[in-house]
Amino acid sequence: MPTELGEYLRACRARISAEQAGIPSSGHRRVPGLRREELATLAGVSSDYIVRLEQGRVKSASPAILSALARALNLRPDEEEYLQQCAAGADSAASRARSSTPRRQRVSAATQVLLDSLTSVPALLLGRRMDVLAWNSLGAALITDFGKLPPERRNLIWLTFLDPDVRGLYARWDTVARECVAYLRMDAGRYPEDPELARLVGELSMKDADFRRWWSTHQVRAQHYGRKDFVHATAGELSLDFQVLDVRGAADQTLLVYTAEPDSRSAQALAFLAGWAPAQQPAPQG
Repeated sequence: MPTELGEYLRACRARISAEQAGIPSSGHRRVPGLRREELATLAGVSSDYIVRLEQGRVKSASPAILSALARALNLRPDEEEYLQQCAAGADSAASRARSSTPRRQRVSAATQVLLDSLTSVPALLLGRRMDVLAWNSLGAALITDFGKLPPERRNLIWLTFLDPDVRGLYARWDTVARECVAYLRMDAGRYPEDPELARLVGELSMKDADFRRWWSTHQVRAQHYGRKDFVHATAGELSLDFQVLDVRGAADQTLLVYTAEPDSRSAQALAFLAGWAPAQQPAPQG
């Protein structure tokens, strides 16, 4: 029976060409990417082993073999991490340990105080599945008034795909949306049996063809840093850098903070938005 590990390996094989893997081209190839036997040679394993991995017939794969596969496929560190997570989930004992329903996430009072003290930068506290657990005033002013949303709709990827106002906020929506899908796929590797994640993926797959297509590519990415361009109804165009910081002592919680280059047009727009934000009356968070 195919597993996430097998599907991910097939997707990775399809994305890398023989030339990229250092294999001389031998004319026309009927399918894109590496053949199983080519991957096996590069990783130092048998072709039969690759077949059994992709068909879900290997109970457990050693970290050393998975690292060899990652090198052969030119995977980034976060992609290799996902490969290892998929292999751990394929093992029945590890799967039982990892597939229990995650506990409900709570925001500590100290974290909320930290958020509220960040008055000049937009900040969101994200949990599993990109749930928005908490935010500051400027974060709500930049993205949306999360306090007016029901708790089940305070999810950044749901809003990015299915809320027209948030969708229109991003100047390069397709790039942002693809990254969101890759972030969510990475989260799925940590909790492969999370029922809330399954419901979210199911709803997005049913309602948005782009999400459905991008989810099927098995692209993964860890959230670290980058830049996003916004077209804001009040502040106009903003080009903001973002960083994603782990919250120590709080499992699966990260702080997403946006900043602007000093003395830039975006910095001026962000300062204007900060002055406008206190006039808003957000609903109590909870």
